[in-house]
Amino acid sequence: MSDIALSISILALVAVLGLWIGNWRIYGVGLGIGGVLFGGIFVGHFTGTWGIALDSNTLHFIQEFGLILFVYTIGIQVGPGFFASLRSSGLKLNGFAALIVLLGCLVTIALHQLFDVPLPVILGVFSGAVTNTPSLGAGQQILSELGAQEGMLDLTGMGYAVAYPFGICGILLTMWTLRLAFRVNVNKEADEFEIHNGHKKESLHTINVAVKNPNLNGLMLMNVPALTEGDIVCSRLKREDRLYVPKQNTHIETNDLLHLVGDKTALEKARLVIGEEVDASLSTRGTELRVQRLVVTNEIVLGKKIRDLDLKEKYDVVVSRLNRAGVELVPTSQSTLQFGDILNLVGKQEAIEAVSGIVGNAHQKLQQVQMLPVFVGIGLGVLLGSIPFYLPGFPAAIKLGLAGGPLIVALILARIGSIGKMYWFMPPSANLALREIGIVLFLAVVGLKSGGGFIDTLVNGDGLSWMGYGILITAIPLITVGFIARIFGQLNYLTICGMLAGSMTDPPALAFANGLHPTSGASALSYATVYPLVMCLRILSPQLLAILLWAM
Repeated sequence: MSDIALSISILALVAVLGLWIGNWRIYGVGLGIGGVLFGGIFVGHFTGTWGIALDSNTLHFIQEFGLILFVYTIGIQVGPGFFASLRSSGLKLNGFAALIVLLGCLVTIALHQLFDVPLPVILGVFSGAVTNTPSLGAGQQILSELGAQEGMLDLTGMGYAVAYPFGICGILLTMWTLRLAFRVNVNKEADEFEIHNGHKKESLHTINVAVKNPNLNGLMLMNVPALTEGDIVCSRLKREDRLYVPKQNTHIETNDLLHLVGDKTALEKARLVIGEEVDASLSTRGTELRVQRLVVTNEIVLGKKIRDLDLKEKYDVVVSRLNRAGVELVPTSQSTLQFGDILNLVGKQEAIEAVSGIVGNAHQKLQQVQMLPVFVGIGLGVLLGSIPFYLPGFPAAIKLGLAGGPLIVALILARIGSIGKMYWFMPPSANLALREIGIVLFLAVVGLKSGGGFIDTLVNGDGLSWMGYGILITAIPLITVGFIARIFGQLNYLTICGMLAGSMTDPPALAFANGLHPTSGASALSYATVYPLVMCLRILSPQLLAILLWAM
């Protein structure tokens, strides 16, 4: 058997063993995909002991390509929600999550300076303590750019493996500590969340308003201040017993009923101007109007604004909602269409069918992967990661590397959505498959390279000290921010748990938080709010740490 064939066979063995280990559960908590690292360490220990030689070039390529694939698909996944997560609604949660990342970096710097921990080791411990594998890849990449030797990079993998187990358990212990310290009643917290924050589960609301303001009689919709100042769509107008699809130049009359869709605050302002909320039905049932959801799949309309389609004037159809990557948006005339957008349309059946032909509505396309944009994105990411940046007084040029470059490009491309007929939408199942393949390949190689000296380091070397450093990096930021968020931020306990899980990008921790009150969505909502920003910070932070500590 050739060296390449042997190396790939060993990697397959590592993947099988590691995924099996990852499925083990102790009180409902497991290593997940991190089990591949420990499978690699186990196999790597015996290949080193038995003198089995693996092809280093093959392993190096698989490791780097796996990292690129993983980071790129992460960027494509979180890209649509990344910038939305920075808006004011999630500003407090994102601020606390960013503080956890910052405190982790400060603790890492302090440990490096106080105990003279080698830079490759402390970066590995830092990544393992926060259970973030892309962080490990980014750290190894920047160390390689700075000129670290292969043996030093193996120490990074060892540090990661030593700190990883408590990283998993530490967040659960933090949730438990907060619950005891504040004597939390979980059911009460869930009820309070429903009362104060339950409306946030729906990003858009609807209201039926009767026109009672005499100053609006005879005015066109486009001239009603409450409807032009806020993000509101008037999707239906009922006059006497007739239901219409209103246009911008439609004249409204006193006692008309308007069906408005938009943000709750904006709707309340509109109600005060227009008239009063009514309980009358503006349902399309029994009328010639229909409500239907269409998916944007036609390349011709990608990148176009809703106003360019002129749906109201040409087809007497109004877009009442726009769902993008699971986030509901108010569709304005300036909204740009992206592949996979879901449009909620109101109009006559034949008109909606005509619009369907324009936007595509080909659901089978949602299951297809355009491979050309995937490799265009990866290529651009690698190019960006290879561009050297020169900092004054620094001995070497700095690069974003194979972790930072593809991530940033993927975020930008996912935000843009499409260029011409190329679109960067990726079906969730395809994204997950590519992401899992990438991370399994990366972890398998890291584990194999680290396995040779792992046991000796843990038993006879500084492994126990590294474990202690990892505990500090895990616990200090989580406990500190958890208490601050509860005492000063006045955050709901379940919301804090979701935020803590998101700050560690840790799905098992989210599962544990959800299990505290299975019917409440508080933890999942806060996890999703902070995840995009934190994932980016976790990938960029080890690179910044390496640059800073290397210069010290």
